[in-house]
Amino acid sequence: MEETYAIEVEHISKHFKVFLDKGHEIKDYVTSGRRRKYENREVLKDISFKVKKGEAIGLIGHNGCGKSTTLKLLTKIMYPDSGTITMRGRVSSLIELGAGFHPDMSGRENIYINASIFGLTKKEIDRRLDDIIAFSELEEFIDNPVRTYSSGMYMRLAFAVAINVDADILLIDEILAVGDVNFQAKCFNRLREIKAEGTTIVIVSHSMSQIEQICDRCIWIDEGLVREEGAPTTVDEHYLDYMGRKNSQMRFGEKKENEQDNFGQSTKSDNNRRNTRITRVCLCDREGQEKSRFRCGEPVQLRIEYQADLNELNNPLIGLKFIRNDALVCYGTNTEREQIKNIPFHEKGRLFCNIEKLNLTPGEYWIDIAFRNYDMTMLDYAEKSCSFQMYSTVNEIGVARLDHTWEFEG
Repeated sequence: MEETYAIEVEHISKHFKVFLDKGHEIKDYVTSGRRRKYENREVLKDISFKVKKGEAIGLIGHNGCGKSTTLKLLTKIMYPDSGTITMRGRVSSLIELGAGFHPDMSGRENIYINASIFGLTKKEIDRRLDDIIAFSELEEFIDNPVRTYSSGMYMRLAFAVAINVDADILLIDEILAVGDVNFQAKCFNRLREIKAEGTTIVIVSHSMSQIEQICDRCIWIDEGLVREEGAPTTVDEHYLDYMGRKNSQMRFGEKKENEQDNFGQSTKSDNNRRNTRITRVCLCDREGQEKSRFRCGEPVQLRIEYQADLNELNNPLIGLKFIRNDALVCYGTNTEREQIKNIPFHEKGRLFCNIEKLNLTPGEYWIDIAFRNYDMTMLDYAEKSCSFQMYSTVNEIGVARLDHTWEFEG
């Protein structure tokens, strides 16, 4: 292995047996042939990548694409069917919430057990015990059984142990999604410190903002293959555009991934009784290009394509909500509130909402859109019709850059 690399993954593949009807007793396998049948599901297909010492990389992709399996292979929780994985240095991991904790033992006892799994001696744990407890902020509960802990308390303790073992490689799987806002910020700051100290970090996350804040490089895994790798801002944008088109295709029944003028039928079963449909939703930048990633304060155009049964319409209204990925409704409006009347609907058409400045904080969002009549009859409701990401312009040290000029008098 080259000295400059902390992790080297070469042509690894992994498959699992998925039984059609899993039995729990020996007689189930003898009496039922169905319970002996299974399919081989290939999760990873010839994956290769390298991680330099001190580099932070993010693994992204849709659910089931193989991200977490890759991380478990790196920790040697499981082994590949083919290929090789070489790791250099002590490995610390946060793969599953509370993994390695004994529910009937206290938080203090579990610190010793968990840290010893990572390779620390009792003397080393004694020396770091106070720092671990202080970081977890569980001083009041540290001698209680961990079965009495909430999921957030589990995460605090697990994270506090993992970052205090002086690991050369730190592996994290979606663990930062748990916990309150203040503790998440504390974890991010600690991760930046660990990275500055030269620790190699691999993070699996669905949060693009987390990846961009911490990682130097991003690897997009799709259907068990490396689809793209490179700068997080570039790969994240391509991933979000791909997922946006895929979601639109699933939600509005588009036939082709790149088709722009499709008016297919909505697949929402609860609106089958109505012929008026929202058929496609997208966001575009000032040049009219469809995008899924925007700078904070940038002008944006929301485009809504529809087909309508004019006999169903009775002074129709349009409503929309911008919702953050933690389900916080950030903005909502409708044409009734804005006193817009007599909207000229056609059998097929488009509606445009021009937003002068999209003043949302960095993060992931989606848009819900509703068509209803003035008498409150719902015509169609497109939940999560369009997902997108907001980002801010940052320089190398992560501070927002403001375009400005100086003037002096004297």
